Amino acid sequence: MRTYILRRLAISIPILIGLTVVTFVLTELMPGDFVDALIPTTAIVNFSPEQLEAMRENYGLNKPPWIRYLIWLRELAKGNMGESLASGAPVRDEILARLPATLQLTATSLFFGVVFGAGLGILSAVKQYTWVDQFLTLLGFFWISTPGFVFAIGFIFLFSLKLNLFPTSGIYNYGEEATFWNRIHHMILPAVVLGLGSMASFMRYSRSSLLDVIKQDYVTVARAKGLAERAILLGHALRNALIPLITIISLDIPFLIGGTVIIEHIFAWPGMGTYSLSAIFFRDYPVIMAVNFMVALVVLMSNLLADITYAFADPRIRYE
Repeated sequence: MRTYILRRLAISIPILIGLTVVTFVLTELMPGDFVDALIPTTAIVNFSPEQLEAMRENYGLNKPPWIRYLIWLRELAKGNMGESLASGAPVRDEILARLPATLQLTATSLFFGVVFGAGLGILSAVKQYTWVDQFLTLLGFFWISTPGFVFAIGFIFLFSLKLNLFPTSGIYNYGEEATFWNRIHHMILPAVVLGLGSMASFMRYSRSSLLDVIKQDYVTVARAKGLAERAILLGHALRNALIPLITIISLDIPFLIGGTVIIEHIFAWPGMGTYSLSAIFFRDYPVIMAVNFMVALVVLMSNLLADITYAFADPRIRYE
């Protein structure tokens, strides 16, 4: 196991470097740069080409792209991520200040999706071909086919404006102390909206996986021995049915992190999503590359964690 983990970590290094190259190239292909985004379109005629070039030199944008990439890679190797062109502050410090809010939202939505999705999937499998199964299947298709921003706007209108149960935005009430329950109260709506799509996926996969497992011979033998249906379901079928769900959880993490960009913007959640969206608008290259690097690192670590979890979920799986 230790050799496998070390090998996976070693493979992750060239993957991360390749990702930085792709991110930098795509960023360079974006129309305009930070200076163009900084100056309004109506005011750019007031600046001479020499003034614009002096501004680009001040921000280091006049250097060849490959030199700017190597400078950023050198700083990354030192544990730095450069400085934001918009604020002038170290990108690492700004990311570390916003990362806990995003991880809190993502982890809560993932927990919500796994618990309720797997639970409804198991119920749907147990009640196969009944009205409960058909209703949950229809509901799952509705959840998975509806964009998250539609749920976000609808939930804000219903639960915040009409019923006044949850706040419309922010991470805590302005002017009040950011207590634990205050943060939880503000997080419920965005976490539920972000987790609805995941819940639908987990429900479908857990239902399909459990239906495959309960048709196996060892489940039939357990029933022939006279074991209770609950003991068969929880002790024999469910553990094997959860193995494919581990893969779905690891694959769902990138989509959750990507979905936070829109959800955080709608709910004014001060996390990585709003930070990266602002960086895209301002062509803040160091921030864009740093955020993509952090997301890729989280995805690689989640995949490694999923592989390790396989060995605990299924004793037959061994890593040499």
